[in-house]
Amino acid sequence: MFFGFVACQTKENKIRENNRTTYPVGSFGYDFHFLQQHDSVLVLKNETGQGQVIVSAKYQGKVFTSTANGLNGKSFGWINYKAFTAPKDAHMNAYGGENRLWLGPEGNKFSLYFKPGVPMEFANWVTPPAIDTESWSIIAQDARSASLQKEASFLNYAGTELKTRLTRTIQILNNPDIEIALQVTLPDNLQMVGFTTNNSITNTGSQAWTKTSGAPCLWLLDMFNPSPNTHIVIPYETKGTAKIATTDYFGEIPANRIKFTNGVLLFKADGKARGKLGLGPERAKPIAGSYDSENKILTIIQFNVAKNATYLNQAWNTQQNPFSGDAVNAYNDGPLADGSQMGPFYELESVSPAAFLSPGQTLNHQHSVFHFTGDTTGLNQIAEKLLGISLEQTQAAFK
Repeated sequence: MFFGFVACQTKENKIRENNRTTYPVGSFGYDFHFLQQHDSVLVLKNETGQGQVIVSAKYQGKVFTSTANGLNGKSFGWINYKAFTAPKDAHMNAYGGENRLWLGPEGNKFSLYFKPGVPMEFANWVTPPAIDTESWSIIAQDARSASLQKEASFLNYAGTELKTRLTRTIQILNNPDIEIALQVTLPDNLQMVGFTTNNSITNTGSQAWTKTSGAPCLWLLDMFNPSPNTHIVIPYETKGTAKIATTDYFGEIPANRIKFTNGVLLFKADGKARGKLGLGPERAKPIAGSYDSENKILTIIQFNVAKNATYLNQAWNTQQNPFSGDAVNAYNDGPLADGSQMGPFYELESVSPAAFLSPGQTLNHQHSVFHFTGDTTGLNQIAEKLLGISLEQTQAAFK
């Protein structure tokens, strides 16, 4: 076993060393060549050729990463290099990826991650293979888009078998399309990349998915690289009776790491303290983002929110109401109690409503990702327009 581990580490080191001779770690070129050693990835390009997106069918239809400046540009997605040569993990194989599709609920009495009847503890938590290790099929592709599909069956905690067809289409956007999608005028002195994912789940079984049988939801997760001065920015509805956010998924987030100001939630994304939060549909707006002041990267995600729909509670608890959950989430990675750490990384996430579907019916959920980098004046214009806060305010909130 020890010899095999050393051999894997040596192979990985050689791959990384070969990449270093051409492109530095952190560049899109480095990640592209690394992924080529493990996968026949697809590269989508916008009209300039500078905006690029890497898509993988082998790794569950993930968008692994993107760039706004070709091979020499910064790689925006977080990739867990060591996972590619490590033994398969019994719980989750965290390859990383700027955008991946999972299904929920993770917890509650209809969980897809625990076998019926077992305690909801980490030792029993298992990510279903269809969204963890199994490859997907490419059903269509061209220079700017790729459609991928997976037929899969899931057993939930209530013992219901959910037969599904998962489909997602990933399309890189040209700059004028980004302006239309975000309804902004983009300054000329910025580099940018944007892509949209259209995700769907179809009930391919013979039974309807109901509040009695349980129903899944589509769950989109974006993993990014943190920095000491990266902050997540989530605008929220100021009117309403629901609490603004759930902030105690992994213990209450300390007050010096989260701020609420004028309808905007700010959350440190430095990869140094584990914490997760979420906003329900009453408070969530269809947009969120982050700003990395060290690298001058403004990230925006845009997604569907259905205000009157039922969202699923994903907490590892069978006693709570399973039909009251979040529409948008954020996670900051940090060391576990034993000092180990998967990342560091941070995540922005969106969730669809529960898929209460009759046989043959389909639920769709759209989730888009945009990155802007360059002149801070231009970045600030976009932040104020879309997130309702200046970049200076995001940084000052934690000083």
